[in-house]
Amino acid sequence: MKGVSTKISKTLVPGSILTCADNSGAKTIMIINKLGKGGGHRRMASSGIGDIVMASVKSGSPAYIKKKVRAVVIRQKSPMRRANGIRVRFEDNAAILITDANLSVGTEVKGAMAREVVERYIKLAGIASRVV
Repeated sequence: MKGVSTKISKTLVPGSILTCADNSGAKTIMIINKLGKGGGHRRMASSGIGDIVMASVKSGSPAYIKKKVRAVVIRQKSPMRRANGIRVRFEDNAAILITDANLSVGTEVKGAMAREVVERYIKLAGIASRVV
């Protein structure tokens, strides 16, 4: 997996509620755990933009409710610092559902997507409406 070109503050912990920003059928999801490298010993694995998380669907279509899904975080409220010095923050925490092969479940994304996600997962750039 490609590294991220910015300093992303990891502020989303297990239990955080995110908006599902695609048209897959889920509305809100709750983070269960982060996939990949986690936190230290006896520490919760926090996640940020571009991280893959396991989540539970809290509201949406009945086919998804109470199911475990994989998702990529595409927006976070906490500001992150880019290499050129500017800080970027979004108005909500949002994620999109993905398959085991890191392909999107939905066909379009509502709202903006961070550029760091597009750099890391090229296939998700095709469904992005805006890249910030």
